[in-house]
Amino acid sequence: MNKKLLTCALALSAAMASFAQTHVMDVNTKKAGATVQNTMYGLFFEDINYAADGGLYGELVKNRSFEFPQSFMGWQTFGNVTLKNDGPFERCPHYVELGYAGHSERRTGLVNEGYFGIGVIEGEEYRFTVWAKAPKGTARIRVQLIDANTMGERQDFATAKLDVNGTEWKKYEVRIKSPRTDNKASLRIFLDGKNPVALEHISLFPVNTFKNRENGMRRDIAQALADMHPGVLRFPGGCIVEGECLDNRYQWKNTIGPVENRPLNRNRWEFTFEHRYYPDYFQSYGLGFFEFFQLSEDIGAEPLPVLNVGMACQYQNRNNEKAHVPVDELDPYIQDCLDLIEFANGDTTTTWGKKRAEMGHPAPFNLKFIAVGNEQWGDFYFVRMQKFVDAIRAKYPKIQIIGTSGPDSEGKNFDLGWEAMKRQKVDLVDEHFYRPESWFLTSGLRYEKYDRKGPKVFAGEYACHGKGKKWNHYETSLYEAAFMTDLERNADIVHMATYAPMLAHVEGWQWRPDLIWYDNVRLFKSVSYYVQQMYAMNKGTNVLTMTMDGQPIAGQEGQDGLFASSVIDKPSGTVIVKVINTSKQKQPVSINLSGIKGERKAETITLTCTDMMAENTLDEPEKIVPQEGSLNCEAGKKNTVINDEIAPMTFRIYKVKK
Repeated sequence: MNKKLLTCALALSAAMASFAQTHVMDVNTKKAGATVQNTMYGLFFEDINYAADGGLYGELVKNRSFEFPQSFMGWQTFGNVTLKNDGPFERCPHYVELGYAGHSERRTGLVNEGYFGIGVIEGEEYRFTVWAKAPKGTARIRVQLIDANTMGERQDFATAKLDVNGTEWKKYEVRIKSPRTDNKASLRIFLDGKNPVALEHISLFPVNTFKNRENGMRRDIAQALADMHPGVLRFPGGCIVEGECLDNRYQWKNTIGPVENRPLNRNRWEFTFEHRYYPDYFQSYGLGFFEFFQLSEDIGAEPLPVLNVGMACQYQNRNNEKAHVPVDELDPYIQDCLDLIEFANGDTTTTWGKKRAEMGHPAPFNLKFIAVGNEQWGDFYFVRMQKFVDAIRAKYPKIQIIGTSGPDSEGKNFDLGWEAMKRQKVDLVDEHFYRPESWFLTSGLRYEKYDRKGPKVFAGEYACHGKGKKWNHYETSLYEAAFMTDLERNADIVHMATYAPMLAHVEGWQWRPDLIWYDNVRLFKSVSYYVQQMYAMNKGTNVLTMTMDGQPIAGQEGQDGLFASSVIDKPSGTVIVKVINTSKQKQPVSINLSGIKGERKAETITLTCTDMMAENTLDEPEKIVPQEGSLNCEAGKKNTVINDEIAPMTFRIYKVKK
C-alpha cells in the first residue's frame, strides 16, 4: 500500500473510531420515578478544625470567662490582676479584678489573642460586652483594638471608654468601629484610674453577624452554608458526641440558657492528633443546641441532632466495657433524647418547650429526625440502641430515628450494623466512608443492590481522600461528583447525604479535606463545596431513568469513565442531566431526551480544570468555580437530542425545559 493510501486509511480509521466513541445516553422524561427528598443534600457540622469557637460562632475572644483549665490561657495580664471564683454565674464562676498598679505611670490590664488573632474588617462595628462591677462604686476601663507588632507610632487603632457604676454585677456594652482590616489584631483592656473593677464574660462580636443575631454566627461563613441550599443540617458531630471518655461527651442541656452560664467542655479534638496539637481547643458552648436549631431554620435546612447512646468513642476505648454506661443505667441518656424532642417541638406549657420560648423562640422548631450514636459498632452499640428506639417510639412515634452502621463502608462490622438496624426498625442508617480515589470510581453502583424494604440510607460522612495527597484538590472533588450520581439514581433508598468535615481554620486544622476554609477575615469554598452546591441546587423532585445501552452510567466497562444521572423538577418542568467525565480524554455524548420533541436550548453549568492538583485558596478563592453557559439541542426523529463533547475530567449539568 502506498503512503497516500495508508494515510487515507489511517484517517478514515481514526474518524470511524471517533464516531464509534460517541456515547449515546437515553433519558426517559415521560415517567417520573422516585421522589428526591428535600433532605437529599445537606451539611454536617462538627467542632473540629476550630469550626465553632474561632470559626462559625461569631465570638472573637478566647476564654472569655477564664474557665479554661489554665485560667489565663489566651490572655496576657499585666499590673495588678487577681483571678477570683465567686462570680455571678454558677457554672462559670471565674472572673478577674483589675486593681491599681501602685504608681500613676504603671498599668493594669489584659490582652486577649483571640483565635489565631482577632479578625476585624474596615468600617465594621464590633460589640464589646462585659459583666462588671465596681467595688468602690465607680470605675472605668479603656477597650482597644491593637496591632502589637506594628511599626507605626501607636499599637491601638480603635479605642472606647466604658464606665462601670455600682457594686452589683451588671452587663455593659460599648461599640468599636474598626478603621482598618486586620487579620491578627488583639483586644486590650486598660484599667483607667485607681478604682478597681471586676470583669466577667468579656466578649467581642461583630455587630454584623448572620441575621444580625447578638449571639450570632460569623456572617460570611453562615452565608456560604445558606448559599449551598442544604436540605438538612446534622449537628453537633461526629466524635465529639462521644468524647474520648463520657465526661467530655457533648451534652446538649449544658449548651442552652444564658450564654454566660454555659459550662466549658474539653474538646476531644484538643488531644486526638499529636502531630497537630492545639492545647487551647475547648468548647465554650456559645454555639449550642438552640443556636443550631435556629441556624437550621435560618438556612432552610431540617435540623438533625445527634445524641450520645451511652458510649464513649470506641476507637479510643475499643472493647473496654467500663468506658461505657452500663445498660441498666441508660435512663438519663434516654431521657436526654426525649427532653430534646420536647425542647424542639413541645409547646410553651411543657418543661423544655418553655425553656425554648424563654430563649426567644416560642414556636416549635418542628424537629423530624433524631440520630442516636455516631460511629458505634457491635453488641456494645446494638443492645444500648434498642432501648433508645423503644423509648422514642413509645413517646414520639412520628420522629424518624437514625442509627449507624459504624465507621466502615463495608465489611463485617458494617454488615452486622445494618442487620441490627433492620431488626430494630430504625428509619435511616448513617453510613460513613472516607475512601481513596479507587473506591469512589468503583462504587458507582453501590446502592443498586440495597434492600428496598429496609431502612433508608443517610450518607452522613464522606469525602474522597486522595492517596498520599490529602487535601482539597480538584481530582478528588470530581470523583465525589461521579459517586453522587449513584446517590441521585437511588433516591428511593438514599434520603440524605452530607460531606464531611464542613469547616476548617487555615491555622487550626487537624483533618482535611474540608468543605470551607477560612482565616479570621476571609474564606474560600473548596471545589468539593461547589460539587455539593451543584447537586443541591439542581436536585429536582423525581428521578428519571438514564441509561447507556440499557445500563446505568456508572463508569462501567465500555463507558469510558462516564458517570451520569437525571432528574426532573416538576414545578418548573425542567429536566436536569448530570454527566461527569472522569477520563483523561474528551468524550462525545449524545443524550436522547425521550418525551421531549423539537429544538430546545439547554442551560449548562460546567466545572472543569486541567490541573488535577489545583485547589482554591484564600488568595485565589475562585480559581475553580462552576461556569454557566448554554447550547442548542437538536430535533431528533422522535425526541430532543443534546449533542456535546465533554472535556476530560469535567462535570457538566444540562437543564432543558420540558
